[in-house]
Amino acid sequence: MFNRTMLRSVAVLASISLASGCGLFSDDDADGAKPIVIGTTSEPSTLDPAAAWDGSWELYRNVFQTLLSFPTGSTNPKPDAAESCRFTDTTSTAYECTLRAGLKFSNGHDLNADAVKHSIDRIRKINVPGGPSPLLGSLRDIKTDGDRKVTFRLTKADATFPFVLGTPAMSLVDPAEYPADKLREDGKLVGSGPYILQSYTEGSQAELKKNNRYDGFADRKNDAVTIRYFKESEAMVTALKNKELDVTNRGLTAQEVLELQQKKAENEGLQVVEVVGADIRYLVLNARDPKVAKLPVRRAIAQVVNREDLVAKVYPGAAEPLYSMIPKGIAGHTTSFFDTFGEPDVDKAREILADAGINEPVELTFWYTTDRYGSSTALEFAELKRQLDKSGLFKITLKSKPWKEFQAGFKNGEYPVFGRGWFPDFPDPENFVAPFVGKNNALSTPYESPQITQVLLPETRKQSDRGAVSQQFEQAQKIFVEDVRLLPLWQGKLHIAASEEVAGAERSLDPQTIMQVWEFERKASW
Repeated sequence: MFNRTMLRSVAVLASISLASGCGLFSDDDADGAKPIVIGTTSEPSTLDPAAAWDGSWELYRNVFQTLLSFPTGSTNPKPDAAESCRFTDTTSTAYECTLRAGLKFSNGHDLNADAVKHSIDRIRKINVPGGPSPLLGSLRDIKTDGDRKVTFRLTKADATFPFVLGTPAMSLVDPAEYPADKLREDGKLVGSGPYILQSYTEGSQAELKKNNRYDGFADRKNDAVTIRYFKESEAMVTALKNKELDVTNRGLTAQEVLELQQKKAENEGLQVVEVVGADIRYLVLNARDPKVAKLPVRRAIAQVVNREDLVAKVYPGAAEPLYSMIPKGIAGHTTSFFDTFGEPDVDKAREILADAGINEPVELTFWYTTDRYGSSTALEFAELKRQLDKSGLFKITLKSKPWKEFQAGFKNGEYPVFGRGWFPDFPDPENFVAPFVGKNNALSTPYESPQITQVLLPETRKQSDRGAVSQQFEQAQKIFVEDVRLLPLWQGKLHIAASEEVAGAERSLDPQTIMQVWEFERKASW
């Protein structure tokens, strides 16, 4: 998730003093309804879906439509803008969708087959570095038949293609508003989703209002939503406790979650629900760096890092150690890194380096983003530095930047080692392997692995039964261990804390762990 990016904790709170009519809630919506107010530390990197393979999808899901989507509780894509979709051949190389009749964008323009073709074609034509075009690697071309029928012709069998169409990257846009060969840059947005983006202030907030022209699967339980963007989770929690927010989505530290779970007067009426999430954190080891290019250096890092200590010190109760890129709960999960490296062992790491003629501490710079994954990221990297420095085998320098600057840096290949987060574009093991390999991958850090890209992934894409592909993904993870280009660290848990005044928290996350804001409602409105 996307890069998408990366959901660890979600807290949902409602104002206790709804009748006071003060503060943020003094300005009612035009029809008298008060907007649900959501706080997050993850603002969009762009408003144009053709450019984003990250947490921007959180906004897209609520203002755009896709042909297919993932309603709460569904692990397979279901029709949204489409009335129906199906493979029309036995080789899974022709996928046909029929649109709902009479679809309109929020500006009144027709959402027809030509608009669908335009929306998908421009992703590939613009081909933004680090953008979502690699998701369409199996697409040959798109054909339309009348206003409602679209056929996607694939270069090879790809049973995951319907899952791709269900990602917010494939959001449908108006050809009159979005150029075919360049990104939209006027700071505006037009979609056909459940809500209209009524106003947007970069780094501050987005105001969403119900789209009266919407025709899709979402059952909207509120009329308006305001999303506020925070740089630090501390300020977000303060706003939450001051009743300026109803919901916090992304960015809470483990300590903040624990504090919200305590029986305090300020937490009265709250419940916290915990579920295992599919969001992961990992290190990217960039082989374009001359030091990191040496496999023994990468293997020594993997031998030293202590995930148990990292989780216990930084994410107590909010995460668990992860030893493969495919997390628990997804078919194909293994413990491949533990099986190979075992417990952290400095002596073994020293031997790995010595055998390669490396006898001096290796100096490396580790990079992380300050505002994408929450305030705990700085603590996480401080702990990684402590572990590696203590071994005497490494001297680690830490550097950080806000997400947009950080993103530009890793796209340019500037970082030797950097931290990333990932939550799935769709709930399938493919999405924890394919985005990270190949010349043009989601990390903008080329990782050529012909065995994965040319053999294992094509084999899995022939299988419509996704439970039958575990063996190939287990092999892929063994290759990840051999190469140590990616080092999984931990798997997050999702925390949903809800007051007695707002309903819908338990339904608000789809299988991609993207928040569906239409699920929230005030119980006073029942």
